[in-house]
Amino acid sequence: MMRMIDLIEKKRDGNAHSKEEIQFIIQGLTEGSIPDYQISAWLMAVFFQSMNEKEAFYLTEAMLESGEQIDLSAIEGIKVDKHSTGGVGDKTTLALAPLVATMGGKMAKLSGRGLGHTGGTIDKLESIPGFNTSLSPEAFKSQVNTIGCAVAGQTADVAPADKILYALRDVTGTVPSIPLIASSIMAKKLASGADVIVLDVKVGEGAFMKSEAEATKLASLMVEIGTQHGKSVTAFLTRMDEPLGEAIGNRLEVLEAMDALNGKGPADFHHLLVELAGAITYKAELYPSFEAAKAAAEAILSSGEAYARFEQFIHAQGGDLSAFKAVKALTPTLIKAPKAGTIQSIHALNLGLFAMHLGAGRATKDDVIDPLVGLKVLKRVGEPVEPGETIAEVYAQSPVDLDALKASIVIENTPQHTPDLILKKIGL
Repeated sequence: MMRMIDLIEKKRDGNAHSKEEIQFIIQGLTEGSIPDYQISAWLMAVFFQSMNEKEAFYLTEAMLESGEQIDLSAIEGIKVDKHSTGGVGDKTTLALAPLVATMGGKMAKLSGRGLGHTGGTIDKLESIPGFNTSLSPEAFKSQVNTIGCAVAGQTADVAPADKILYALRDVTGTVPSIPLIASSIMAKKLASGADVIVLDVKVGEGAFMKSEAEATKLASLMVEIGTQHGKSVTAFLTRMDEPLGEAIGNRLEVLEAMDALNGKGPADFHHLLVELAGAITYKAELYPSFEAAKAAAEAILSSGEAYARFEQFIHAQGGDLSAFKAVKALTPTLIKAPKAGTIQSIHALNLGLFAMHLGAGRATKDDVIDPLVGLKVLKRVGEPVEPGETIAEVYAQSPVDLDALKASIVIENTPQHTPDLILKKIGL
């Protein structure tokens, strides 16, 4: 007879679990037959001893099987999905879903809310009056068939074991474990039913993965788990030492996504959209090569077709873009460069926390988001600035201490190159 104490000791001593042992742990977790303190002890053992590839696969499978697996067979063609590990100013899904749909893809996307310094797609979409993120399964699939994309909130029935396990990881200091992160993400992605999955693994100060080496391990493991489950999985490692694009904050990010869909977005955001859309549609066999798919994405963004699809998508889910555009924006406080020089660094984590304290994000799950607040960072690392030039704009409801923001944008007299946004591609 299996006992949890024996499995804790086995992992504590650095030994690998069998499939049956991991199934026993996850079943006991979901049924409540294994107490929290034993699961917590096991998580700490996993944190220090890690898991091999097989164990991570078994853990993903057990969490996947703990709840509902969404059947997308009613959607015609190859179903595609994208996941980001979270960062500052990451509004990619808002523009990527209609872009991929315009290119012929079928993107059925379940997204979450933001917590801490990372924003959530659902919060951003809910800054549009009337937008409905609680679609029935029938409406969700019908919309993807009709216009090529839909974005809805995650349901409680998808990988419920992961929700329980994550809550324990959060309070036991065991969140930053690569096999635990990989299985958590992939259980939800696999349960969501897509055939093609593209992962955007953020790397750097504003991301959960701080080093390229750790991010490569995580991305490679997720690609392998997905491939073993018969899915086409590609991972991009993208830099998150500075925010993506200019806007941080819910309404501001929606506006920036709208600009990008008209070919007018910030260069780094535009580049990421083209690369991700190219990978998704190439892997979905809609284009003969990755290069051909990227060229199509460029052309569609330039033509405004993707923006027209965005309008369809928002309207289909009850959103009122006219009311959204009519909302009176807050008056920005302008941040000026104190001296001439070159932007040496922009601390994404600090800016994400600053935006959260303005009300753009949540410190706890119960915090209420203010969709109007946020900031825009108008310069990138490596760009020159003149004294008195506006380098950032702050949108706040009341006066705030700007010292932390000013200290997060570092200007020096020495030249600095503009670093690459995409560090690596795995599985492409």
